[in-house]
Amino acid sequence: MLIADLTPGTSTSPRELDHAAVAALADGERDAMDGRRSLSAPLADALTGAGFPRHFVPVEHGGAAGTFGALLDSVAGVGETCASTAWVAALYAAHGRLASYLPRAGREDLWRDTPDARIAASVIPPRGEAVPEPDGWRLTGSWTLASGVDHAEWVLLASRTPGEGEAGHRIFAVPRERVSVSDTWNSVGLRGTGSNSVAVTGEFVPTHRTFTLADLGRVRPDAARCHRVPYAMVASLMFAAPALGSARGALRDWRTGMMTKVRADGRPALAGGAAQQLMARAAAQIHSARLLLHQAAWQADHAEVTPLAVASNRRDAALAVELCSGAVDSLWRAMGASGLAEGDPVQRRWHDIAAVASHAAVSFEPAAEAYTRAALEAEGLA
Repeated sequence: MLIADLTPGTSTSPRELDHAAVAALADGERDAMDGRRSLSAPLADALTGAGFPRHFVPVEHGGAAGTFGALLDSVAGVGETCASTAWVAALYAAHGRLASYLPRAGREDLWRDTPDARIAASVIPPRGEAVPEPDGWRLTGSWTLASGVDHAEWVLLASRTPGEGEAGHRIFAVPRERVSVSDTWNSVGLRGTGSNSVAVTGEFVPTHRTFTLADLGRVRPDAARCHRVPYAMVASLMFAAPALGSARGALRDWRTGMMTKVRADGRPALAGGAAQQLMARAAAQIHSARLLLHQAAWQADHAEVTPLAVASNRRDAALAVELCSGAVDSLWRAMGASGLAEGDPVQRRWHDIAAVASHAAVSFEPAAEAYTRAALEAEGLA
């Protein structure tokens, strides 16, 4: 299956990715968000109003067909205030991009009324059972870690389909009201993402509301740029963006806290060489991560798509998360006992970035393997 009839272009919506308004609302909700372990309805609505769900929706369906650079900057901007909100923002956008691979009739089911439909997903690994029937599949099973599902209108679920070989990793678009949600998300990091478990029983999904994971690498050259790059080139980038914002916020929070501290000799804490070196090193690590992610976003938006470019993006996103994680870990450890206090802002950031870093999409080991293989092949050495 190819992406058909996706017209290149951009949205003219003046509200497109208004991340400042989202961050302002999230700033007042962080404690309550931790308690309910999910975004509030007004905050989910703010993500919609800011343009995140429509960011990668094709123009023909009223979407923005936007850029990865704009998404990176906006998600990181939200992440400086709240990593959980940034995570859900990134995934609502990313899942709109995935749903763009549905056949036209399926896309019209999702976006006939509005391009702002919020989409949750649990697509890797495939789970459950999909039994073929005339004109579709009968889907049954349970899936985990469906971030933002509490406020979604649609859910993408993946299952193995018999008789399709490598193409048998099939993704199904299911209306949210047909999905049961179990309150299973109780994490110390990214606590407000509502990444709960979901299940369906005997749900019929017509063929036009399905596509395969293999379809993500087969696109038409006349589609918008954001739909012409392979999934592997951009997935890690979108998962890394919340970590960049959270690391910048951690450095700001750490610096603010240090301004009120004094050393044993009565001098300001930041007058000491150790604190100065720590701050400078952390700032450089976070800045380096930003440069890596901006380069990856530029490649996704503009560069020739080659196996080496795909692998380089994956490498750089994974390394950027490592840099952010290392910087925040150093800042938090240097705080001593004060960093252990419940509600400490740097500790919160430390938990959030640890949760991002644990995601398989930003694991450095497989990224390094893929990069080494692509680099050797590009030089004719493999």
